[in-house]
Amino acid sequence: MKKKAQFGNAITYIILIVVSIIWIFPIIWIVLTSFRGESGQFVSYFIPHEFTADNYKVLFTNSDYPFLRWFGNTFIVAVFSCIISTFLTTSMAYVLSRLRFRMRKPIMKIALVLNMFPAFMSMIAVYYILKAMNLTQSLAALVLVYSAGSALTFYVSKGFFDTMPKALDESAQIDGATKFQIFTKITFPLAKPIIVYTSLTAFMSPWMDFIFSKVIMGDNVQNYTIAIGLYTMMTKANVNTMFTVFTAGCVIIAIPISLLFIYMQKFYVEGVTSGAVKG
Repeated sequence: MKKKAQFGNAITYIILIVVSIIWIFPIIWIVLTSFRGESGQFVSYFIPHEFTADNYKVLFTNSDYPFLRWFGNTFIVAVFSCIISTFLTTSMAYVLSRLRFRMRKPIMKIALVLNMFPAFMSMIAVYYILKAMNLTQSLAALVLVYSAGSALTFYVSKGFFDTMPKALDESAQIDGATKFQIFTKITFPLAKPIIVYTSLTAFMSPWMDFIFSKVIMGDNVQNYTIAIGLYTMMTKANVNTMFTVFTAGCVIIAIPISLLFIYMQKFYVEGVTSGAVKG
């Protein structure tokens, strides 16, 4: 039995190693390509023959592709969307978890049904609404779009709040605390894992989104986000000359998300697992 267990573990580790290599190979390739001195979209070798940092220099100095401006736009949209979405999601989850009112269950059912439909199905309607409000091609429009439907993603957060003992709320009510005070002074500090999870997911959506930002921004290059900006580099005319610069941009935009996950990994995992206990 011991030998069988060791053999099974060996097979499992081999499979995990192979999967890890397959998963990490594209990442290493992009990083190496960003330092490749030879131009061209693709080459027949994996490790560059010549290493250079000029691709990053071009990325930050090219006036036709203002990467720093795009990075700043994306960061602004992501931060404001993260703050608003986190507040709306946690508030919605807390209310549906702790309070009992007449339309509570119908609201949860409607939200569940609406979440089954892809967000891009409403893309055209959202565009014309923003156009009627004269908000197209603006960063404020992106913040509104990314934050508007955030409250519908309350199910994981609600599951986390369901695991917290209601005796805490009852004790605070006996002492004269209001619902808002209970939420801000008792529940909110204890909900750090789910707040981190909600914040990360809310931050990543605008950071990686392409469809909504492309439709809303149109041809306003100065207000482009990183996703649209890097996409505009890959035209037929300059794909061979700008491809290594494009990969340098991919490396740069991956750094903030990677650092956030590394720093907040513990709270992220705890938030997901705790929120999945109850629905």
